Amino acid sequence: MWQAEHVRDRLAALYPDWQIEILGMTTRGDQILDRALSKVGGKGLFVKELEVAMAEGRADLAVHSLKDVPMDLPEGFTLAAILEREDPRDAFVSNDYAGLDSLPAGAVIGTSSLRRQALISARYPHLVIRPLRGNLDTRLRKLDHGEYAAIILAAAGLKRLGVPERIRACLDPEESLPAAGQGAMAIEIPDNRPELHAMLAALNHTETAQAVAAERTVSKAFGGSCQIPLAAFATVDNGQMQIRAMVATPDGTRIAKAEATGTADKPHELGLKLAQALSAQDAEAILAVCKAQITE
Repeated sequence: MWQAEHVRDRLAALYPDWQIEILGMTTRGDQILDRALSKVGGKGLFVKELEVAMAEGRADLAVHSLKDVPMDLPEGFTLAAILEREDPRDAFVSNDYAGLDSLPAGAVIGTSSLRRQALISARYPHLVIRPLRGNLDTRLRKLDHGEYAAIILAAAGLKRLGVPERIRACLDPEESLPAAGQGAMAIEIPDNRPELHAMLAALNHTETAQAVAAERTVSKAFGGSCQIPLAAFATVDNGQMQIRAMVATPDGTRIAKAEATGTADKPHELGLKLAQALSAQDAEAILAVCKAQITE
């Protein structure tokens, strides 16, 4: 809802004659909180109902966290704009500990992400990782009630919702490489609305769009979803892009990492180059193990 209100306010400033209304909706991803996303369908659970509303003419556009948007959109839809990225890092949140290094053996960490699970397990095998679902307030409440020693969340969400003080430490990408699209918002529309596409172009942030295009290309190459531990993170500086990615097993025992650099105006080519570098490190074999572990 914060994201929808943010886009509404941005559009109202650009087009004061528009009448803009928010159609609040609850998605399947919001409703199913007792199971990991990897077990119940992944990213698409957060967008399907919104696409139905657009197809039925009840809504003109939908605002998403880009990391929740499937790599392949259904026929008839397109992403019209990518807004400037917030902090893309993962955040360590705890009432009692300053960081992952200070957690004692057996401490319970909460996260909804297989990617975070794999990266933490690889570096801190003495910690216990348990699923954590629900909106931000629900997750923080579970921490405050003592169900977890610490939880890992997206820094962007904590900052956007006005509780940056809950962040004890932001995890450097070297320690916890972000998910493809993390920290970015996307606006989805029906692809038969070129006039709307043109008007939304004013909200598109070129460098963010280039970076996430490369990230999503890597993820798509491996069937990217919540069902595999995959990270991809790109930065753009003066027309040049650096992108890093990793694929892992959920238990963190096998990890393939790679990076690539190139011009930012060719994000898809750079993403494919990086995907090929991961494949050269047996990424497909790692994903085969990953899928077997998830279905156990």
